[in-house]
Amino acid sequence: MPDTPLARTLAPIPDAGLSTLPGAAVLQRVRRLLKWALGAGLAYSVIGGAGKGSCVGGIGGDGGFVDAVGRPTEVAPLCVSVTLEPGGIVYVAIALIVITTLTRVLRHAPDQADAIRRLDRAVVGIIVLVVAWTAITQASFAGISLDGWDGRGPFSFDGVRVGSIVVDVSPMEG
Repeated sequence: MPDTPLARTLAPIPDAGLSTLPGAAVLQRVRRLLKWALGAGLAYSVIGGAGKGSCVGGIGGDGGFVDAVGRPTEVAPLCVSVTLEPGGIVYVAIALIVITTLTRVLRHAPDQADAIRRLDRAVVGIIVLVVAWTAITQASFAGISLDGWDGRGPFSFDGVRVGSIVVDVSPMEG
């Protein structure tokens, strides 16, 4: 194999503490795949969420409620809270990538180098999936405008939104 950066990446990593067990380098890459899958899942749990809210009206100087134009009212104005939650589809996709990769390695890899290459590609696929899905859902969520809501009735947003979005309309607490 030529001495190129790609060849060095795909070559088994010599490890002084590695067992002499045949296939130990592949097992090391399987462990690496599992670590990346768990890490990507945890990272997605942290960065995959967002939230924003708005109230139409508020509390006046005398402590009573005011509506959207500042008139006193007896009824508490409505507030909307929109939350983007991490979607379960990403966790399922990560698990499917891991299971599919391990199955393909077991069934189709002719040698250790091919097995390692498949396992490394799965790691890249998981990272790309999490980064792309997070970017798409965050951009979709950022496009939700709360400015057009008048405080009456249910809140709805136009267009197609991607991700697990929860809308809560409730009276202002005061």
